Amino acid sequence: MIPVAVEELKKHFPAKGGSVRAVDGISFTVGSGEIFGLLGPNGAGKTTALRILTGLIAPSSGRATVYGYDVASRPEEVRSRLGFLATETGLYERLSPWETLCFFARIFGLSTREGEQRAEALLRRLGLWPLRKRRVGTLSVGERQKLSFARCLVHDPPLLILDEPTAGLDVFVARTAVDLIGELATAGKTVVLSTHDMHLAERLCRRVAIIHRGKLAAVGGPGELQEELGGEDLAEVFFRAVEREGLSFEDANGVR
Repeated sequence: MIPVAVEELKKHFPAKGGSVRAVDGISFTVGSGEIFGLLGPNGAGKTTALRILTGLIAPSSGRATVYGYDVASRPEEVRSRLGFLATETGLYERLSPWETLCFFARIFGLSTREGEQRAEALLRRLGLWPLRKRRVGTLSVGERQKLSFARCLVHDPPLLILDEPTAGLDVFVARTAVDLIGELATAGKTVVLSTHDMHLAERLCRRVAIIHRGKLAAVGGPGELQEELGGEDLAEVFFRAVEREGLSFEDANGVR
């Protein structure tokens, strides 16, 4: 079963004088155990695409499936099979990291014992065990991001969807995040991430989809795209792909 399949996906939002085409007819698939990147600047439509994949918003047209389940008609089946790391942590500030993970473990149907075992393993792996009893509201930005990673992993989903997983992090926490993503892929997890960090995409992603103004400019491995389009690095490949498709760099949609 293909973990992720996207076919002519579109999402339009109403706007004054018309509509904003946040996602405008993109198609791609993600294979099992693959790290797949949605690569593009802020406003490209990456976050909108990821939110459709998680079942949080419905597409205007087209179709997306997660392990064969349609994201629009079977959102609960989809969510049970993925962990979603959003740009906003959405953590409960009055809970402790331990309480947070045990709470979400129960939501996903784990027994008390299973939830506590998963919580301890994740808190230790991410260096949060000494902070397990502190309130989330007292944690640093990096510590909260680590806890968000743990939350989306607590039910051991086969698919992870990560929206800008290293944005705003210091170099130490970003390295922990990158190492963890690599470990998860090695362990057989499928990862779909969005980023505008070309170096991160080159380091982690087996394949990338270059997105600009809601449209798909290219899909392929970083090395394959560099060979096809030329350029010294992935940043240059991005510009060449966008130019090839005739997409303007001006008047971006202003959506995420």
